[in-house]
Amino acid sequence: MFTPKGKFGWYEIITSDPKSTGKFYSDVVGWTTQEMPSADGPPYTVFNLGKVGIAGMLQMTGHSGWVGYISVDDVDAHIEKIVEAGGKLWRPATDVPGMLRFAVLSDPQGAAIVVFTPNPSMPSPEPPAPPTAGTVGWHELYTTDLDAASAFYNKLFGWTKVSDMDMGPMGVYRLFDEGDHKEMGDGGMMTKPENVPVSCWGFYFNVGSIKAAVKRVEAGGGKVLHGPAQVPGGGWIINGQDPQGAMFSLVSNKE
Repeated sequence: MFTPKGKFGWYEIITSDPKSTGKFYSDVVGWTTQEMPSADGPPYTVFNLGKVGIAGMLQMTGHSGWVGYISVDDVDAHIEKIVEAGGKLWRPATDVPGMLRFAVLSDPQGAAIVVFTPNPSMPSPEPPAPPTAGTVGWHELYTTDLDAASAFYNKLFGWTKVSDMDMGPMGVYRLFDEGDHKEMGDGGMMTKPENVPVSCWGFYFNVGSIKAAVKRVEAGGGKVLHGPAQVPGGGWIINGQDPQGAMFSLVSNKE
């Protein structure tokens, strides 16, 4: 789980039905599930790619959705900075013994994020690099104020703008870089469409073929809401909804 500071390093889905959610994403993305022991509270499930953890799953009644964890060097200090910048604290800093310290917040426009500091002694095998199937290939923010959101993530995490793309009636799509200086960056930000009710982050999971993945989504009871569509750079994407209602996206270099 360890990642350099200021980068997404973990992803988590909150769901009311972990069993069926686990099967859906295992079938669609190619992960396997592993339940972790819990001294108190609901069990925690890890999505593995081979022997490496990629994401997690937590049960919560009445809610379903993905959230991203951003690595920082000091969770408590970042809480203060985020609140000072207009964000909100939803869950105070909490320790998971031997693993990490984390806090749940939202940015000034309301998009949920988790900041975390991993325990340096925790085993952290290196995950495969994107675009390996099963890895996370893209991060996308839908926000009510693109310029303010961009400034917030630049100030708090050091992200920088790569370029702005004109999408016509949909406005500007801003590519951002988390520090690796990739040609296309690590993700994009845009003003949320009217059909997206609140500001939120979305995550794109790599698959081998987008058309084959669409069949797996539909066979598993999910819905394809947009796509397949080709995007700049030549990749193919879909935006979908899993059987419990959580939004997700897939990306592939192959149609």
